[in-house]
Amino acid sequence: MIEMIGYLGSALVVVSMLMSSVVKLRVINTIGSGIFAAYALMIHSYPTALMNGFLIGINVYNLIKLSRKDKSYDLVDGVEDDGLLRYLLDYYREDIRTYFPDFSPSSGADRAYIVCCGGNMAGVLLGRDGGQGTLRVLLDYSTPTYRDCSIGAYLYAKLPSMGIHTLIYEGKESTAHGAYLTKMGFVKEGGAYVKRLG
Repeated sequence: MIEMIGYLGSALVVVSMLMSSVVKLRVINTIGSGIFAAYALMIHSYPTALMNGFLIGINVYNLIKLSRKDKSYDLVDGVEDDGLLRYLLDYYREDIRTYFPDFSPSSGADRAYIVCCGGNMAGVLLGRDGGQGTLRVLLDYSTPTYRDCSIGAYLYAKLPSMGIHTLIYEGKESTAHGAYLTKMGFVKEGGAYVKRLG
């Protein structure tokens, strides 16, 4: 039974390394390290328990850093035919299709906003100008590493200063994207998701 606890802890640590999301990696690694530390204490392997205790502390510290709302994000006003934007859309094509099944890079977007974090591209918002401060959203995508909703919160706080006060998403959404829209304050109105930015 004690060995099974050790195997479980080891398995969770290994599985955590397969996660593309940094947040999921840290959470699962923390749980695995905690179980493995308990196992090490049961078999009196104090150096192993100490090492896993340090791993838990490092993971918790990094999770707190990741949850901070004042991450060093930057918003770049882009254009749809920008080379770097085309690269991002191509590189994450399969992941984008998971959340936006009917999105096409040739969707006719006339607005592009790229969110960067520490110099890395973290997300992109593509849409069409609907007039009177309205943006018809075609793509609101975060890369797996930064998929923790903080990009959306940052972006939606910045858009009013760029003259955008209402977001409308009318495309087909996956279950995960529908949950994200609801979490971010979009309301279903006449078959579309609408968010009014304050």
